Amino acid sequence: MDHGGVGASDSGSRPTVPVSSGDRFTVGLRTLDGVAVLTLHGELDQDTAPPLRALLDQALDAGPGRIVVDCAELEFCDSTGLNVLLGARLRAESENRIIELAGLRSAVARMFDITGASTVFTVHASLDAALAAS
Repeated sequence: MDHGGVGASDSGSRPTVPVSSGDRFTVGLRTLDGVAVLTLHGELDQDTAPPLRALLDQALDAGPGRIVVDCAELEFCDSTGLNVLLGARLRAESENRIIELAGLRSAVARMFDITGASTVFTVHASLDAALAAS
C-alpha cells in the first residue's frame, strides 16, 4: 500500500506539510485515515530538531488520537531528537493519546534499544504495519 511521499495525499487525508532544516533533515506531516503521520528524512540532531518539535506540537494541537512517526528514512538520531520524541510522547500520554514509531533503521533502532526508549513506544516494522494495527 503506497501512502505517498512528502507532499502527497490520498482520499481521506490532508496534504503533507513539509518542513526542512537545511539539506540534512526534512519532516512532513499528513493525516491518513484519521492518523497523523510524520515522515522523517535524514539526520535528526540538535541542529535539525526544531522542525520536528514544531510539527509534533502541531499534530498534538490538532487533536488526533494517534500519531505515527515514520522513521524509515531517518538515518541518524541523537539524544536531542530522542528527547523531542520522548517529550511529545509524555504530552500525548497526558492527553490520552498515543505516539508510535514505524520503520526504525538498524542504527536508530539500536540507539532506542540502548537507551531503553524502545520500551516506552510501540514500534512497528513499517508505516503500513502501523496503519494496519489501528
